[in-house]
Amino acid sequence: MESIQRLSVQRRLPQSFFRRDARAVAPELLNKILLAADGRSGRIVEVEAYCGAIDPAAHTYRGKTPRNAVMFGPPGCMYVYFTYGMHWCCNAVCGDEGVGIAVLLRALQPLAGLARMRRARPAARSDRDLCRGPARLTQAMGITGAQNGIKLYSGRAAFSLVDDGMAPPRDAQAGPRIGITRGVEHPWRWCVPGNEYVSKR
Repeated sequence: MESIQRLSVQRRLPQSFFRRDARAVAPELLNKILLAADGRSGRIVEVEAYCGAIDPAAHTYRGKTPRNAVMFGPPGCMYVYFTYGMHWCCNAVCGDEGVGIAVLLRALQPLAGLARMRRARPAARSDRDLCRGPARLTQAMGITGAQNGIKLYSGRAAFSLVDDGMAPPRDAQAGPRIGITRGVEHPWRWCVPGNEYVSKR
């Protein structure tokens, strides 16, 4: 398990970081940290970009609805949605307001608060499975619909995205997104090469 000494030197990602194309933000989110106010944290090792009106796999492809309204909101907010009638998934909203693009957080390498994560995910067979996949990630970190719309850059919300100085991998692996039936031709999923916490290799 990686040392958590780095967490004492961290910088919240500013809103301007997210005010770009989701395909630019996504690979740069690799190795950043999702930090909860209760001390849980994990390093982002897998992400996917969803690109609004040009992306049939995006929730915003057909326009704004009550469900996806946050994704059309200010960049740097957390968009949380419910899927398969049982799981939450979380995204970082990107681009200009009204565009409807975001980055899905697919997997974390747990760093701190593992005891809380284990209690939240009693079915996990090992620590490797705590945050390996978007639904497991939200369960382990305690993310639900209550966090939909929070500002990840504000410092006053329950969750923040922070930089502890570890750069994104130069050789980040790009490939097709997982669990979709449309837009499968787009290589808009990125992961940290060789990282055992990635959901699928």
